[in-house]
Amino acid sequence: MTIREILNTTKHRPWQIPKSSWKFYQEWNDAIFLHWQVDLKELKKFVPDEIEIDLFEGKPWVSMVAFTMEKMRLKNMISFPPISDFDEINIRTYVKYKGKSGVYFLSIEGGKSLSCKVAKGISELPYRYSKIKRTNQNFKSQNSEFKDELNIEFKIGKEFTEKTQLDKWLTERYALFQDTDDSINEFEIHHLEWPINEIDIQKLELSYPRFQKLINEKPNKIHYSKGVKVLAWGKIKNKKTG
Repeated sequence: MTIREILNTTKHRPWQIPKSSWKFYQEWNDAIFLHWQVDLKELKKFVPDEIEIDLFEGKPWVSMVAFTMEKMRLKNMISFPPISDFDEINIRTYVKYKGKSGVYFLSIEGGKSLSCKVAKGISELPYRYSKIKRTNQNFKSQNSEFKDELNIEFKIGKEFTEKTQLDKWLTERYALFQDTDDSINEFEIHHLEWPINEIDIQKLELSYPRFQKLINEKPNKIHYSKGVKVLAWGKIKNKKTG
């Protein structure tokens, strides 16, 4: 599907796409979603007060998404695979800011050091380098600084014919919010609705000491997606008032 066709497909979105021109293109491919229902009090330790934690039927959720970033580039430029293509793991929660729903990242790991530096420099998102290896049925990472480890063995199942409200709530997010010392940064994104498959997690070894009270047990829900093509707009800086 062309970029024009992606821009013209908007019925699934909760609000209209921005009127200004998009600035970045990227693909989030072969994504494994692990979702946990978590304790609100514990989650609040990781989310700034300026950002409201979003709830599904009164409960907050945290997700780990392991995928391959590909073809990341600026508009009107070509991608450079040594930087634009890398494996990524993010740990995110679901939030609202100024009435708009989105995600907030607790952690982002990338499998290439230079790619992490470039992405962090442009976006101010909390990218850090981890050793990551993946195959068709395995995704493995290790970060010696934070003592983080992940090892997933999986088998992809059939595609969903119908999604629940929770499936959509966990995946269909078209903004992200991140805090810096003096601002809440806002990013608008757009893509087609995530295609979702069942996934059989045959082995899961996970240790993230900082988040052990959030993601230290078997996930409550899992998904796989072959991926989406993503358009992103420039960063909006909302100055903190406190």
